[in-house]
Amino acid sequence: MNILDYIPAFVALFVVIDPIGLAPLFVALTQGMTVRQRRIVGLRACLVAIGILTLFGLAGEAVLNFLGISMPAFRMAGGILLFLTALDMLFERRTQRRKGTADQDHPNDPSVFPLAIPLIAGPGAIATMILLTGQDGSSATHVLLVHVVMLAVLAVVMTLFLLAAPLERLLGPTGINVVTRLLGMLLAALSVQFVIDGMRDLQVI
Repeated sequence: MNILDYIPAFVALFVVIDPIGLAPLFVALTQGMTVRQRRIVGLRACLVAIGILTLFGLAGEAVLNFLGISMPAFRMAGGILLFLTALDMLFERRTQRRKGTADQDHPNDPSVFPLAIPLIAGPGAIATMILLTGQDGSSATHVLLVHVVMLAVLAVVMTLFLLAAPLERLLGPTGINVVTRLLGMLLAALSVQFVIDGMRDLQVI
């Protein structure tokens, strides 16, 4: 099994979680905290997100089977959901919703809510984990590699959390908007591929 085959999985999770878009929100949610406090909040948020995504990556398909939902049907539904997320990114609607979540009053630790849920391990990321682990017959090696990819993406998230303030100054609002739209285009293409794969599994095409 070629590790390069998992580059699309990395891209899908990277685009859905959007570490670059999360960086300025992390700055806003941790405003006034020391560097050490920010590091603790970021690490806790990533650990909680890992737990949630691992749970759905391992048991998500079993839950679908219990509910009588086929994997091709969920793959198509997930593709549609990811396509809507891509539209939100392209037209700034997701950024506005995230800012609205970040602007809410969170006097205590923001690591679990809203950072871990729903900003990192949101519906799109959960759906993507279930879709990815449901491919290739869900072999143990495939599922393990998908989780390795997920850990790599969250390592990028944590790194950007640590570099959030200088990164925000470096990119500026225009740079962040450009990167977000490029990621949105990639996500749109990947979501369409999910729908095509689901239709192929159902022998519709």
